[in-house]
Amino acid sequence: MSTTFISDNFLLENKYAEELYHNYSKNQPIIDYHNHLSPQFIAEDKIFDNITKVWIDGDHYKWRAMRTLGINEQFITGNGSDKDKFLNWAKTVPYTMRNPLYHWTHLELARYFDIYDLLNEKSAEKIYIETSEKMNSAAYSTQNLLRKVNAEFVCTTEDPIDNLAYHQQLAKSNYEIKVSTAFRPDKAILISNDGYNDYINTLSEVAEITIASYADLCAALRKRIEYFDTKGCKLCDHGLDQIYYENYTENEVVAIFKKKREGKELSHEETLKFQSALLVFLCETYHEFGWVQQFHLGALRNNNARMHRILGPDTGWDSIGDYPQAQKLSAFLNGLDSKDKLTKTIIYNLNPADNEVMATMIGNFNDGSVKGKVQFGSGWWFLDQKDGMTKQLNALSNMGLISCFVGMLTDSRSFLSFPRHEYFRRILCNLLGDEMKRGELPNDMEWIGKMVADISYHNAKEYFKF
Repeated sequence: MSTTFISDNFLLENKYAEELYHNYSKNQPIIDYHNHLSPQFIAEDKIFDNITKVWIDGDHYKWRAMRTLGINEQFITGNGSDKDKFLNWAKTVPYTMRNPLYHWTHLELARYFDIYDLLNEKSAEKIYIETSEKMNSAAYSTQNLLRKVNAEFVCTTEDPIDNLAYHQQLAKSNYEIKVSTAFRPDKAILISNDGYNDYINTLSEVAEITIASYADLCAALRKRIEYFDTKGCKLCDHGLDQIYYENYTENEVVAIFKKKREGKELSHEETLKFQSALLVFLCETYHEFGWVQQFHLGALRNNNARMHRILGPDTGWDSIGDYPQAQKLSAFLNGLDSKDKLTKTIIYNLNPADNEVMATMIGNFNDGSVKGKVQFGSGWWFLDQKDGMTKQLNALSNMGLISCFVGMLTDSRSFLSFPRHEYFRRILCNLLGDEMKRGELPNDMEWIGKMVADISYHNAKEYFKF
């Protein structure tokens, strides 16, 4: 069935919104400063066998929806054929109405494949054939998929032990889209995790430093930061339930790390002291190197122990946590700022109840040294949808300066996820256009259009110095 569901003015409800989007936002290049794309796939200019490989494999958003509908795991992460997995996703799509998956699905079909049919059981066979034929061509290689969406800069996320070989390969190539990385040292911080000592052993080998003490650990991580920096890295990222900032002494932290390396059990208090100390060390080092630090806070991960044992992490068993955030975050930022070692910072929260907390917290540490030095990041994960984005934009507008916002990112593993930037831009333009229509904002298209263009592109360009 043919439809005009994804029209030129999708989500744009009046002439002001339409003008803002089409004249000031639509054609701005994309700076995607945080994602989980495979740099190997980009460097090798991978061509996927079919749409399932690029669209459903690894997408835990889709997996959760399919499980909710009662789809057998065989056709989600199991040994079902790629075609059967696609057909089961197509069966699920009509049931995702009012979930962002419904919008994302049809935006992605339209923008990458010029397909405007609604995806459902009736259209599935035809769409699978048409998309898979296109996916098999060089025009749909990873590098060309990024070209299709007018990407200018994409920043993947790598562990300190990564050698960045594929980033180096890309840097030496003629590929015009800049591909960089963000340093993600969570495995070195989360000392209570299973396999921690094995990870430290690997880090020791990569850094060529025998890690026998806490000082050795800091030296090894600093060496990896130096290495990442020489390869063009200017960002880091941390995925934490909350910021750690307990009182500790150097002697305590040294003893805690020694105890862990000896295979002994740590108390909860010891864990928090160690994580606090190492996080402070890392953030002071980021400041020294002039990096931007990002904190993704508030996820309650791996809730389903049985399925975690079967499938592992990042397979769709996570949810929003209700951790206390304000006091430790304030003390942490204040501790760095007091020593003048607070670098540019972006804070993302997963619990919408914390929106106003985050929107006001950033104002405490915007000291006039840099435009928008501390940022309230865009709606993330479960908040990466129309309502979540709107609430984030409203909280930031009401309690800060939306005009300084660095905008959207995909935070995705999928090469077809970039229409999320379009989705965000349409929501932004409609929000402002509606207020212009109602007289809550002036009919000053030039100034508000400039603000839209800045949030869509220019603010990020300036902030990250790309």
